[in-house]
Amino acid sequence: MSILLKGGIVVSAKGRRQLDVRIDGEKIVEMGTHLKTENSTVEDVTECFLLPGFIDAHTHLELNNGKGSMGTADNFYTGSKAAVAKGTTAVIDMATPSKGSSLKDCLAAWDQLAKGNSSCDYTYHMSIIEWNPAIKAEVKAMIDAGITSFKMYMAYDNLRTTDAEIFEAMNEIHKYQGMLGIHCENGDMVNEMIAQFVAEGKLSPHYHPLTRPDSVEAEAVERYLMIADLANLPVNIVHLSTKRSLEAVKRARARNQKVFVETCPQYLVLDEHLYDGPDFEGAKYVCSPPLRSIGDQQALWDGVIDGQVNTISTDHCSFNFEGQKTIGKEDFSKIPNGMPGVETRPELIYTYGVTTGKISLERMVGLISEDIAKQFALYPQKGIIQAGSDADIVIWDPKTTGVISATTQLQNVDYTPYDGMQTKGSAKAVYLRGQKVAENGQVIAEKQGKFIFRNISKNN
Repeated sequence: MSILLKGGIVVSAKGRRQLDVRIDGEKIVEMGTHLKTENSTVEDVTECFLLPGFIDAHTHLELNNGKGSMGTADNFYTGSKAAVAKGTTAVIDMATPSKGSSLKDCLAAWDQLAKGNSSCDYTYHMSIIEWNPAIKAEVKAMIDAGITSFKMYMAYDNLRTTDAEIFEAMNEIHKYQGMLGIHCENGDMVNEMIAQFVAEGKLSPHYHPLTRPDSVEAEAVERYLMIADLANLPVNIVHLSTKRSLEAVKRARARNQKVFVETCPQYLVLDEHLYDGPDFEGAKYVCSPPLRSIGDQQALWDGVIDGQVNTISTDHCSFNFEGQKTIGKEDFSKIPNGMPGVETRPELIYTYGVTTGKISLERMVGLISEDIAKQFALYPQKGIIQAGSDADIVIWDPKTTGVISATTQLQNVDYTPYDGMQTKGSAKAVYLRGQKVAENGQVIAEKQGKFIFRNISKNN
């Protein structure tokens, strides 16, 4: 028996229409007005929006940060439940190998972590943290396995590669029309400034953003784009956080480079004053890039509004405050970098973007679903409500209100950086491939996620 969602307003990145939507099995099979109700389970969704399932293209649901055995507070089980409860039906997680390991072994490890545990659909960006003939030979194998996007780092000594290695990797990825994303910070300068502040006894969280100023990101973005220009490779910039970095992107686009830009909710709704909170509270906001100035925040919103910023994902990387963040109480450089966010993104963007009039609901759909699907070769299987697509549907109630709280979140971490923030609108129900998996912020059918095999994106 099919499911008929009746009376709702279907929203895409291009517009909205009041349409009934019929689901049969895992797919959307029919859309129209006044569809027949016979042999269907009817769900009345009057006064609600029907949005395509949200996609988070930047998560670290499983991560060891290289400092002892400190893994993230979340894993695929807890992180995916938190995601799908609020409407995120797919994640692209950062699969990160250990030094000396093969990409094949990393893929197998991530499959083992996710399969049978994830409550949303999933795929990966394959991280390349070293470059040698063996890794080079695996690029095509990853693409053949449905992993068409890669991640590299310009910072973090245990993860970063040289500019020459990035260039070589770009050339190899270009052969197979893959996508590369890079964490853009000048790692040498970060290390130098951390050493300087520590030597001077400046050890509180206040100094974290001062070791990673906007110039450190903007320089790396400019350098990354110049290397990509040489390799003729369309590229992705993850978690872009500053006005100066966005200016570098605009210059690259002016010379006809193809560049995709992601930012994150923390750079749109939080700012650097939080590092000066009492009682070591500033440690909760230690992430890289760090929170920025109000001016940067405004520049990013302008970029979101005018299309210079293409997508919004979270960089979800959760470490508990107690026992993990507090390891750096006497030295900010020891605080594990990362913040939770996979659960809160939809409500934050709706509240601070749509209800304030900064962006339309259609633009929100593009930023957190449709345009992500197009960029990362998930479209039209994901990212849109149309006949033939996966029945990943968020029934969005614009009338609800709420307050974000660590005490009620599903993320398996002891704080949220958005604690106490009021929200408007929420996912009344969430369908994953035709099955209702969440209702009113609670998961009612867990561990239903499947791996998404991706073919090469037409964007590349």
